[in-house]
Amino acid sequence: MTTTQAYLQTWAEARTRFSNLLTDLTEEDLAKKLVNTQNSAGFLIRHIADVELLFAKNVFGSTDVKVFARTVSTKHDSGEWTNLKELLEYQQYAFDCLKGIIEKQSDENWQQTVTTKEFGTKTKAEAIGRIVSHTAYHAGQLSLTLKYG
Repeated sequence: MTTTQAYLQTWAEARTRFSNLLTDLTEEDLAKKLVNTQNSAGFLIRHIADVELLFAKNVFGSTDVKVFARTVSTKHDSGEWTNLKELLEYQQYAFDCLKGIIEKQSDENWQQTVTTKEFGTKTKAEAIGRIVSHTAYHAGQLSLTLKYG
């Protein structure tokens, strides 16, 4: 197994913490929020996908990714993330884009550094850890929101 295959397998498996939550989701679930929190379930789904697309484009160099990361730029829930079909399609687009660009990395690419304003300078190997933890963090929030919201 190559380094790229190992990172891809690790990321894809970790992402199931998020994707498994989407299987029984209803449109009514999207408006759920936890007490004393700002972000709805719909916002969290959109945010995870927005950040995955930003990683595909800005960290891993995918030039064909189309992303307008509204959840990142506005930093709050506007209440607009209520269309289940659109959110599911968007998160699948994010998955496909990030998967596709990770697959294109050579084993040597993982030691290349990238610099972003959000997390400074990291190797691509460190960045894959960042996107894994980001998705898992918000998947935990989504799980609690769906259960108790």
